[in-house]
Amino acid sequence: MAYDPNNIFARILRGDAPCIKVCENETTLAIMDVMPQADGHVLVLPKVPAEQIYDLPAEAGAAALAMVQKIAAAVRTALAPEGLLIAQFNGAAAGQTVPHVHFHVIPRRENEPLRAHAREMADMAKLEAIAERIRAAL
Repeated sequence: MAYDPNNIFARILRGDAPCIKVCENETTLAIMDVMPQADGHVLVLPKVPAEQIYDLPAEAGAAALAMVQKIAAAVRTALAPEGLLIAQFNGAAAGQTVPHVHFHVIPRRENEPLRAHAREMADMAKLEAIAERIRAAL
């Protein structure tokens, strides 16, 4: 299957679609998930055009994981969750909804169920406020 350069994450990476940026470097972009499963849900996108983990060059994977660790530490500092879920889906059968490899960093709290994946849009002002807290912890 060929990479779709018009998927939403490719468009965000090109600057053709809006996002709430948390952190960016030459190889990765961290953004707020607009359909978060929990408050503080951040996505880490490698900038290379790769649909699934199998397509991701090793160097890009290492850079993405370094950003995941950086974001995880900032989320922990900013939001003080009791736990942290890091996830990465490959293929529709696994729950992947955007055909661009990405990593989920999701704060977790006891007795707080995860919201459904990719179902409900969040309030953008609330996302921006949470993003600001995470940025301040970077």
